[in-house]
Amino acid sequence: MSKLLRQSFVLLLLMTVITGVLYPLAATGLAQLIFPRQANGSLIVQDGKPVGSVLIGQSFTDPKYFWGRPSATTPNPYNASASSGSNLGPTNPALTDTVRQRIAALRAVDPGNTAPVPVDLVTASGSGLDPEISPAAAQYQLARVAKARGLGTAQVQALVSEFTRGRQLGVLGEPRVNVLQLNLALDAHRFASSPPRGED
Repeated sequence: MSKLLRQSFVLLLLMTVITGVLYPLAATGLAQLIFPRQANGSLIVQDGKPVGSVLIGQSFTDPKYFWGRPSATTPNPYNASASSGSNLGPTNPALTDTVRQRIAALRAVDPGNTAPVPVDLVTASGSGLDPEISPAAAQYQLARVAKARGLGTAQVQALVSEFTRGRQLGVLGEPRVNVLQLNLALDAHRFASSPPRGED
């Protein structure tokens, strides 16, 4: 009996070392070696400081920015530690009311826009962290952003096209636009195209 217990303990200790120490270290080391950027969160760094990740959305409400897909995470939107959807079904009145409020917010900042609102601008995803919107959602907002920034629509369209990604391997997923990358590019474009005016 004592021999069986000893063998069991040795096996437990061995498997703990292999699966709890060696495997995680090997996986982490390989990830850092082969995919260092992705292994560290796919961070976007400006002036030596991280400003976000290409994998997690951020909340934008100013008309001069493209808005991302709504987030249902709590207590704050795009809360990576509480990734979840709203769990509201399509027949739930609360979902209908929420969508109406989101449509109203979009119409309020762009009252002249009578185009249909793309669905991804008014519904949250299952994760609540989507960093991307559809090209249609970007096109819906393009004129508003251009007007708010005093830019031509062709200039903004060029940036949207630059940050539009196609289907992976040509067949997986849908074309998409990373909102944070696009908004950072717009800010950089503003500084590049405007003469220095001192600090705000």
